Amino acid sequence: MSFAIATTLDEALAALAAGARPIAGGSDLVVAARHGKAPLPQSLIAIHRLGELTEITESVDGLRIGALVTHATLMAHPMIGRAYSGLADASALVGSPSTRNVGTIGGNVMNASPAMDTGAPLLVLEAAAELQSALGHRLVPLGELWTGPGRTTAAADELCVALVLPFRRARSGSAYVRLEYRRAMEIAVVGAAAAVVLQADGTVRSVAVALTAVAPTIVAVGGLGPLVGAHPNDEATLGAISAAASAQASPISDVRASDRYRRHCVGVMARRAFEAAAHRAAGETIVVPVNRAYGIGAAR
Repeated sequence: MSFAIATTLDEALAALAAGARPIAGGSDLVVAARHGKAPLPQSLIAIHRLGELTEITESVDGLRIGALVTHATLMAHPMIGRAYSGLADASALVGSPSTRNVGTIGGNVMNASPAMDTGAPLLVLEAAAELQSALGHRLVPLGELWTGPGRTTAAADELCVALVLPFRRARSGSAYVRLEYRRAMEIAVVGAAAAVVLQADGTVRSVAVALTAVAPTIVAVGGLGPLVGAHPNDEATLGAISAAASAQASPISDVRASDRYRRHCVGVMARRAFEAAAHRAAGETIVVPVNRAYGIGAAR
């Protein structure tokens, strides 16, 4: 196996064009190899020294989050916590403190796990992956990037260099919650994210919901258009969110939960995510992450 460290983006892209695979925090790649899920690639190119990929900046397209930004940075970043709270919620729940300090948002997205915590909030926040190769770059909406567990539409020579999120409207809020059996080093049994924009009278202007760990990819819940104009705190609205999430989930049964249990619980998580997002959109403060603020999941 060959291993090299890129000091420039051009070096990294040239290595990918020659067949190497990128590695940054290694929190997914190394763990998968240790558990026998996938062997380490024959050629690795380390990209952790590419400082330009560690920045969070504003551009004409919106907020640009470098692919090497860590979960620890995202959960504590003032702008993320204020305008993209669902992503902060999710980042605060990833693994352990050590994992959050080395694991990167780009690696998380490109690993394409349907159980990733950051995937659902990124989807409802309309994020796109900026993919770059030696031949150019393109933006790919995340709903078009993920094709299955561990699979994406990115070419082998393309590197995710950033996530681009459009600026949020006024009176908007987002949230992510998950069902967990313990507080540390946990993978979501199910999870849900919601993004809500309210009108001046407090009714729903727009809503997006996405689900974690209930399908081969992160699932965007469809058919929520009739909720425009509804009051977010009405039981009918909350019930519609829960019912739509449960109906559109296609979970499996495994050692962690049955498909029936997951289908029921993802509806509950979707309702809670929507409630928290709507409260934030109305100007209320709910600390990150919602799981801890609402007492969801395992006790300390």
